[in-house]
Amino acid sequence: MEQMDNKQHLAWHETLEIHELVAFQSIGLMKLKKSIKDIQDNNLRTIYENSIKQLEQHIGELLQFYSTAPREKDQDEEFRQVSTDFFAGDLLAFCKTAVRNYAIAITETATPVLRRTLNNHLQNAIKSHEQIFNYMYQKGLYPSYDLGELLKSDQKLANKALNM
Repeated sequence: MEQMDNKQHLAWHETLEIHELVAFQSIGLMKLKKSIKDIQDNNLRTIYENSIKQLEQHIGELLQFYSTAPREKDQDEEFRQVSTDFFAGDLLAFCKTAVRNYAIAITETATPVLRRTLNNHLQNAIKSHEQIFNYMYQKGLYPSYDLGELLKSDQKLANKALNM
């Protein structure tokens, strides 16, 4: 990893962006690794294999920055069941992506009835995101107010994805 231009740690906003990337890519990597066994087409299987290798490389590179993330304290993380983390994280990523996609689609919409429909869908996607976020937060699966714990959780999820 290159030097950080005399900075002692990453900025908070950089750290949070890395968190989003690592969490999202780790879930995606787990999904690809679980589903590749069902791919019959050789060309598609090769694309999956390349995607898996690329995600493993990207996650590995991003994890190197975790040691330079700002931290308030370090605490031991208790073990959680992979399936709960995986399914909840996957739904959170899906809901977050839906919110973004609907928001972007609305900016491209000229027809009023379509705009209203997309806005209703956006509001539903926001509610879904709120539900899964609250579930994860209450279960300790997404310690969003504790950056150190959040980054530890990312590292654990990424290591599980890399070692599947």
